[in-house]
Amino acid sequence: MHFQKYPTRVGLIFFFFLFCIILFCVKLSLIQVFRSDYLAEKADKQHNHIVELEPVRGTIYDRNMRSLALNVPAYSLFANPRSMSLAQKDTAAQAVAKTAGGAAAAYALRMAKDKSFVWLARKLSTEQYEALKAQKIPGIGFVRESRRFYPNGSLAAHVIGFANIDNTGLQGVELEYDHYLRGTRGVAQFLRDARMRDLMIEKDFVAPKDGDSVVLTIDETIQFIAEQALQKSFEKYHALSASVIVLDPKTGEVLAFANCPTFRPDAPEASPIENRTNRAVAFVYEPGSVFKIVTASAGLEEGAFKEEDVIFCENGKYRVGNHILKDHEPEGNLTFRQVVEHSSNIGVTKIAQKLGPAKVYEYAHRFRFGMKTGIGMVGEVPGLLKPVSQWSKTSIGAIPIGQEVTVTPIQLVGAIAAIANNGRYMKPYYLKAVKDPRGNTVREFQPQSLGEVLHPDIARRLQSILQGVVDEGTATAAKMKDITAGGKTGTAQKVVNGVYSHSKFVASFIGFAPVEDPKLAIVVTVDNPHPVYYGGLVAAPVFKEIVEDSLRYLASARRRGLPGE
Repeated sequence: MHFQKYPTRVGLIFFFFLFCIILFCVKLSLIQVFRSDYLAEKADKQHNHIVELEPVRGTIYDRNMRSLALNVPAYSLFANPRSMSLAQKDTAAQAVAKTAGGAAAAYALRMAKDKSFVWLARKLSTEQYEALKAQKIPGIGFVRESRRFYPNGSLAAHVIGFANIDNTGLQGVELEYDHYLRGTRGVAQFLRDARMRDLMIEKDFVAPKDGDSVVLTIDETIQFIAEQALQKSFEKYHALSASVIVLDPKTGEVLAFANCPTFRPDAPEASPIENRTNRAVAFVYEPGSVFKIVTASAGLEEGAFKEEDVIFCENGKYRVGNHILKDHEPEGNLTFRQVVEHSSNIGVTKIAQKLGPAKVYEYAHRFRFGMKTGIGMVGEVPGLLKPVSQWSKTSIGAIPIGQEVTVTPIQLVGAIAAIANNGRYMKPYYLKAVKDPRGNTVREFQPQSLGEVLHPDIARRLQSILQGVVDEGTATAAKMKDITAGGKTGTAQKVVNGVYSHSKFVASFIGFAPVEDPKLAIVVTVDNPHPVYYGGLVAAPVFKEIVEDSLRYLASARRRGLPGE
């Protein structure tokens, strides 16, 4: 009856509802056809929570399986801004700033984003984690991760290097062998309810593969001994920098390797980049008198000189081309042995002149100057050894005494180790083995000979001469009561604005001990020490301290049957 009374109005209502139904059907059809993939993906993201599972980064060990770098548990803090009120966000920002440091405004800015997940703080300390967890702040949660831990602080920092907050290696062994250490991430997928809460119903799981561990040739104790001795000299003589390397001359294994100043691997950003630079392989300098071992080796090996041959040292002044060469102390007649013991520039130059430039260059090349040692450290440079075609008229009075040539400490210790090893050059190396998480050896590194530099008899004769340098020559500060040692001092003028400085020097010492059965070969370099700057006074005592303490430790370790000794 009402339909008949208001036919127009009823018709309009009918067509309105019909239009709405058709519109809804069209809209639903469009959604189903054109937006189904997008909406399905969005629903999947809302109800499926994918979590990356972090592998445990491999441990770095010393030669006796003592940990130098390892991963320890850590918790990271996140927030779900979409589930938080403004008051809750403000409370969270204030609490995190107070506990973890930083500005509350910065945390508030992160939580202002329209996201269901934002990081607030990564890898908190145990104290920070416990403090924040106890407050039970709505909207924030924790993810269990791990962080890199260096139990010995800065010990062997330039060898170990460091990793970032995501456990990716950035320097040193952490970088060079990151492909072994890092492992492979895993994945777990969980269901979530409409309020984005994990239901802990697992849909998918791929386990992470933990990283392999790396075993170094470094001995933690000898490393500590070397660093302590170097640091004392570095501070005593107010130096710009200093380096020390200790090798086993028979194998080429690096037992200790350090630079001053150093840095803490757990806080590398707190130190300037030059402190983090591995100076012992990346910085070059003119070596000065330590380079005279090359000329002395050539003189003996070529049969041009015997130990007792007399060389007139011109009473301290000798013209080479248009340059007047001087000795620190005027000398007259010296034997070949005394020329090395007294470190006579003129005597060594006369040896070089008799040999000729080609022979001096040949033996410098034999000792691997002007090329990389192959130790495998990132940043190693080859130094400079000019071919004979580039020598000037005065080069024969410069290169044999360690000028017009640049070297690195790793090259110097490799050279003196070859003499200590009866003339055979062993490639320096510092990686001993790679082991999987179960302790099985994945890869092992063995000593590698790079050839004979000197005949064994010649090397032994040179060892005796270098023992004389310590016993009664320029390195008496390296002489020990019950341990024989051989070596060579160096006091090199630094080049400043293109000319040799008379106030800036590099003091150095290369040596080995004991002479009868060398177990250690060592280089010590100290850049710009003052007020004392002679290698025999600044660097030689460092060598002495390292040798005495290290040999005492090695003897004790052998008696106790420690592994790896």
